[in-house]
Amino acid sequence: MHRSITARLPLSRYRIDRDDTARLRPDLFAELAAEPSSRVLPVWRGEVLLTTAEHPALALLPADAVPTDALRIYLGRTTEAEADLPAGAAIIAAVLDDAAGERMARDVTRWGNPRTLGHQLSDRDAGLAVEALAIANWHASHAFSPRTGNATTPGRAGWVRVDVETGREMFPRTDAAIIVGVTDERDRLVLGSNAAWESNRFSLLAGFVEPGESLEAAVAREVAEESGLRVVDPVYVGSQPWPFPASLMLGFRATLDPSSAAELRPDGDEILDLRWFSRDELRSQLDTIVLPGRTSIARAIIEDWYGGPLEA
Repeated sequence: MHRSITARLPLSRYRIDRDDTARLRPDLFAELAAEPSSRVLPVWRGEVLLTTAEHPALALLPADAVPTDALRIYLGRTTEAEADLPAGAAIIAAVLDDAAGERMARDVTRWGNPRTLGHQLSDRDAGLAVEALAIANWHASHAFSPRTGNATTPGRAGWVRVDVETGREMFPRTDAAIIVGVTDERDRLVLGSNAAWESNRFSLLAGFVEPGESLEAAVAREVAEESGLRVVDPVYVGSQPWPFPASLMLGFRATLDPSSAAELRPDGDEILDLRWFSRDELRSQLDTIVLPGRTSIARAIIEDWYGGPLEA
């Protein structure tokens, strides 16, 4: 039986109470600015501000350290005391424009993306980083209403956008995507190389869930489309937010249908190469192929199948 791997996924960690009821208070940001423990996390160009590049941690600044006209989003309150903040400290994301971002930190190495460094952040910082980027990305793509074309303005402490003409509220959306470790009767794992990657990079098969489709149906369809394989018994193993820009990765394991062939047929469009790997074969090729990064759910599913960490 497959066990959940969610607790081991770097970007699924959190130590924040999102405190959603506070979002309704019209003067919330003024109230929080008056609390000495409140902190602001600057966000710029899809990255978060770090204390240092050498030992990544979020730079959580005093509430007055960012421009007053920056888009603010209430992320919630810390649930545990840490060396830099007490439990219950309010955290606000501030989305900076180009001029403000450059003034905030001219050293570009202090701006980091949890896509690559998330596994180095603490539980609290990992959760804050993905929350801040996910909601900031949503704001960036919803400046206008998809229904009316009217301009929209932020509301509810940054958690809705409001059509300025109709008053209709729009709420954030997340794109569901499945990612699956497919094994055959010999417990070999199939890995593929995407057309957008270098030729020696391999990962699991994945794709977005289509409208009106269950997760299990998406697993079967994506595997068939990308590899020509038929799978049975999709089993959910865990999930991880992937706000680059707006996905939730839902991890599965599935087995090859015993009545079908194990012949691999890459679609030639998205997937250019597919290979079956035994554990020994994968270990022996770590110096010639590149696996997904340690922040990804793909790496976690591969290592869960392998039985431990994989080091090149």
